[in-house]
Amino acid sequence: MASIVNKCYSNHSKLNGYLKKKPIHKDFYIEESYEKMPFSTSIMATLGFYFLIFIGLINHLIFTPKVATEKKRKGYPPLYDTFDNIFLRYVFRRVKDCFNSVVSSVPSAKIEIRTRITEDNNWSFKLLDTKSTFLNLGSYNYLGFAQSDGPIADDTINIIKKYGWAIGSPRQELGTNHLHFELEKLTAEFLGVDDAIVFGMGFATNALNLPAIINSNCLVLSDEYNHSSVISGIKLSGATSLVYKHNDILDLEELVRQNIVSGHPKTKKPWEKIFIITEGIFSMEGSIVNLPDIIAIKKKYKVYLYIDEAHSIGALGSNGRGVLDYYNCCPKDVDLLMGTFTKSFGSGGGYIAGSKDLIDYLKANSYASCYASTMAPSVTQTVITSMSMIMGKKYGGEGRKRINQLASNVKYFRQKLKALGCIVYGNKDSPVIPMLVYSIAKVGSTVREFYKFNIATVGVGFPATPLIESRIRFCMSAALTKEQLDEVLEATEKIVNKFGLRYSKKPISNEEIVYETPY
Repeated sequence: MASIVNKCYSNHSKLNGYLKKKPIHKDFYIEESYEKMPFSTSIMATLGFYFLIFIGLINHLIFTPKVATEKKRKGYPPLYDTFDNIFLRYVFRRVKDCFNSVVSSVPSAKIEIRTRITEDNNWSFKLLDTKSTFLNLGSYNYLGFAQSDGPIADDTINIIKKYGWAIGSPRQELGTNHLHFELEKLTAEFLGVDDAIVFGMGFATNALNLPAIINSNCLVLSDEYNHSSVISGIKLSGATSLVYKHNDILDLEELVRQNIVSGHPKTKKPWEKIFIITEGIFSMEGSIVNLPDIIAIKKKYKVYLYIDEAHSIGALGSNGRGVLDYYNCCPKDVDLLMGTFTKSFGSGGGYIAGSKDLIDYLKANSYASCYASTMAPSVTQTVITSMSMIMGKKYGGEGRKRINQLASNVKYFRQKLKALGCIVYGNKDSPVIPMLVYSIAKVGSTVREFYKFNIATVGVGFPATPLIESRIRFCMSAALTKEQLDEVLEATEKIVNKFGLRYSKKPISNEEIVYETPY
């Protein structure tokens, strides 16, 4: 079994130093923005939400909606509690038309969306045969590889002709193709590690591999904003999980120290393994992990580090190699590198990369490797071509051009949004750009107004965000041109004026914002 799986921590009884009031690592300045919500906005957003809940409760008690109800459930608890029913029927339903749009094209710079109508106030929808074209600010197409033509599409079509649509078997049975070995070798080279293993589903990469490497004698320290796939994997493993404040190095170090001293709460013995699990880019906050400080904690206390790079791989760093590239950290300082191919690579599936012992262990013991369907050859080839382009192995400097284009788009769009007086969360280099609107009602109004300008965005609210921190989430792409960004910004300014979304109290600079043309 790999050393990462069976190493114990009996040496944790010795502690050196005390909790530092400043981050351990001071060489890298992180510029992130989380402006506090205005007090008046907080009051109005809270009152608005609970007013909708109150009206929903009255409707729930007086009028019985024509929806499916639970029957013959005597002796069983209800599948949905009263709050869930009221929230889904009387709060979420009011903005349901802003979600689950039917996309009928690849998610490139422009997408085609089928027309939907409702005749009963969003209780149900009817699809029409018509469709409209929208500028796409809502897909994780960071490097613009989601295209229906071009070299990636050509390579993928050739592989479909050769191997068909799918294999339909787990890797450990009949599901291994030479393309899988090629992609694993390429992924390991791309990330600068010994080996890698690929899987057919990004969510399952976390959910089905974490139980293979941690167990009930392990402790996991998880960032409070980690993805649900990470949370699912931790729950399936049976490990003890403690949540630390988002990107808060002092809180993380304090938890590490306390639990090394106290050990397992039931056995009082030292933990078999202690894992820190975090993400590269957090998909709701637009923040980037404070990796240098976390690596410093890992080394200081001899704990393991697992990073989910679903959103950061390809989208960060001068070479597109993710958060390690962004901070210029050594890949060997992270024990497990996880990522997906569904964002920057324009495909599907995921990977785990690290030492050869670790990968050999996962090949034999991972639920995803033993039981889940493997990556289709066409999906695998899409990743191979796009990753080769990023690495400069194919099609000259096209990959580097896309990386630079994304960086320029992110910087320009974020600065322009802030110049409009909007509160924008996250890191200055993050392609996930949340613009705060706070009220769930304003999410609906804003998304619908963007639709009028033929711009597709993502509205996000509770429970994906805190109760009164609803937001519009722009997802930046290298496929978008400056002219298209200006079109979106022009529409945004009109919407901001119409709905009163200038919440920022920060002074707005008069300095001209110049688009840095990528080389």
